[in-house]
Amino acid sequence: MTRKVVDISIEPVTRVAGALAFHTKVDLGVRRVIEAHSVPNFFRGYEIIIRGRDPADAMVLSSRACGVCGAVHMTCSVMAVKMAAGVTPPPLATVMRNMGETAEFIYDNPLHLYLLAGPDYSEIAVSKHNPEIWQMARETKAPHSDIHGFPKISDLMEALNPLSGRLYLEAFEITRIAREAVSLVYGKYPHPSTIVPGGLSTTITIGTFNGYYTRLIKLLDYIKKLVYVWEDLTEFFYKADPMYMEVGRRPLNMITTGIFDDYEVYDGTYENAGRWGEARYFTPGVILDGQLVTTDLIKINLGVEEFVEHSYYQEWDVKEPRFKEDPLGNPLSPYHPWNEDTKPKPVARNWREKYSWTKAPRWDRKVVEKNPVVRLWVTALAGKVNRDLIKSGGGKIVITLPKGAATPEMEIEWKTPKILNAFERNRGRAYHAAYVAAIAFMETLRAYDLLKKGRNKTWTGFEKPMERRLSVGFWGAGRDWLTHHMVVNKWKVENYQIITPSTWNSSPRDPWGQPGPYEQAVANTPILEKFSSPDDYKGLDVLRAIRSFDSCMPCAVHIEARGRILKAEATTCGCSL
Repeated sequence: MTRKVVDISIEPVTRVAGALAFHTKVDLGVRRVIEAHSVPNFFRGYEIIIRGRDPADAMVLSSRACGVCGAVHMTCSVMAVKMAAGVTPPPLATVMRNMGETAEFIYDNPLHLYLLAGPDYSEIAVSKHNPEIWQMARETKAPHSDIHGFPKISDLMEALNPLSGRLYLEAFEITRIAREAVSLVYGKYPHPSTIVPGGLSTTITIGTFNGYYTRLIKLLDYIKKLVYVWEDLTEFFYKADPMYMEVGRRPLNMITTGIFDDYEVYDGTYENAGRWGEARYFTPGVILDGQLVTTDLIKINLGVEEFVEHSYYQEWDVKEPRFKEDPLGNPLSPYHPWNEDTKPKPVARNWREKYSWTKAPRWDRKVVEKNPVVRLWVTALAGKVNRDLIKSGGGKIVITLPKGAATPEMEIEWKTPKILNAFERNRGRAYHAAYVAAIAFMETLRAYDLLKKGRNKTWTGFEKPMERRLSVGFWGAGRDWLTHHMVVNKWKVENYQIITPSTWNSSPRDPWGQPGPYEQAVANTPILEKFSSPDDYKGLDVLRAIRSFDSCMPCAVHIEARGRILKAEATTCGCSL
């Protein structure tokens, strides 16, 4: 092989809302990626569009930041407005919000695992690019075939084949059922308009909860199988070749806002965010070098900074920041979102200078990722969740999934892995689906109980404050972290900043030269696919690393290697940057 180092450009990695490209240099001789750049290449400018408007407009406009995660942006924006207005929703509104969002996540998780990431591990991909692995799969029994119904690993892989595989096709039906459940709570989906400051404007009847419960029972049957499909696939690849543990691997640095509030504790205020944050079903937290360093939402917020050294933006005035303190008097960084000013400044792409439309968020100036597995990881280490169906602590989580329409009650256990890689992100996503299904079940019972007691109020009125206030919505998308930072003055939006999971994960290098999470994960990825010449190389392992983050690429990815366009099948969720 005379040519060893090749330039690989994954461009465009198109999105429903936004676009992502990825550029790498790969040494095919040593089978390693030697250079990686994540390039979000589409500017949307919601922060500029919202500025100067009524906060009610901010909720509607920002919810359009994503066409798939149809309610999370609305919820997050509403939480920021509620914090600014100082209003607490009634208990039933908080419970129903949890019901709506858990159903949305149950829709989102199978979408990623079977329609988006799944084809990377299908018979079509594996038999072509790793025929020796495919042969092993044909000879290996699936350990949990009694649960998911596939006798061999090869049967699982065939079921993941795009457009024809049983698991692939079944996911469409399951996502429909989950979306119906969301619509029952919010009135419509996506982009519901019933999520409002002070609660929900949905008309509630016992029939609403009955319809939701009926669909949830069907979803429970499905999720029990989902978990063990990914258990068997992950363990098979590790045994087939331990080097798969290195695909998409990066340091154990993670962050999450936590999600799903307990109405008995939640009041939505910034002052009490540490208290109600730690009472969430998923615990907020930051993990650095594998160690949990905080679970306090206020400390998490204070540690967030965004940098534009390698982004197509002009830096704001950091010498004279607008706010030197948060509402509690804690010191605030000039680079904190409340101090930001979004000023686009496009220039020619230059890897040493500017090459991305995404800013570079950092926590305590460290590179951290977010993903559904991060929610599990933090919750398992913190050990603060002790509910009827969920127990956490000691680095593990025990989930009890109730009896479904066709399956008995099942107890499953997730333990914190020793590494964070592409396979653990996907496996964690399956357990995440089980976790949120358990929350959905518990919250549905609480909704019935509140309604039985006559506590059917879903909205609290409020007065619009005219003084300047800082607020933030701490919520999450299917891929974890979501915050909307807002400054209001005379009940007009003075500043608005949205930080999504992809903002963190797809971020470029920061002022200290630290690559973003995508870049780190790809740079650490070995090349395991088989090829006879550089022209035959397809970049499957690189794509597995990127897609494990749920990086929101639609329909097809085109890989350009030295001017030659190759097609690689890929689909993902369409969430915005």
